[in-house]
Amino acid sequence: MTHGSSHPASTTDVLARFNQAFLQHDPSLLPALIAEDCVVERSNPTLESTHYIGREACLASWQGIAANRSGHFQVEEVMVMGEVGVIFWNYRTGSEPIDLLRAVNVMRVRDGLIVEGRGYVKTRVAVAA
Repeated sequence: MTHGSSHPASTTDVLARFNQAFLQHDPSLLPALIAEDCVVERSNPTLESTHYIGREACLASWQGIAANRSGHFQVEEVMVMGEVGVIFWNYRTGSEPIDLLRAVNVMRVRDGLIVEGRGYVKTRVAVAA
C-alpha cells in the first residue's frame, strides 16, 4: 500500500522503490515492499538453499544484498505487465569486463507488495581480445 492511501501501489511504483534500495545501498527501503507470503528463488544456488520462503527470509536476503557496498547496481530496463515486472540489471565490482555481472529478475506484485522474485544471471564468459 502507498503511504497515506488505501489503494495498493502499482507494480511500477513498487519495483521503482525496490530498485532504489539497491541503487542507494539502503536496505531500510525494503520492509514496506515485501508480502508475508513472499517467495524468492535466488539467481545462484548456495549451500544453504536456493529459495527463501516468507517475508522475514526474503527480506533478510534482499537487505543483505542492498547493504553490500562492494559493487554497484545499474538498472538497464524495467518492463511491467500487470502484476509481473521484469528488471534487467547489471552489477559492477570493478573496471574490468570480467567485473560485470548481467542479470534479470522476474517479480510478481500483489496488492502493492512483492510476493515473488526469481533471479537469473548470465554466465560470465571470457572476453575476446
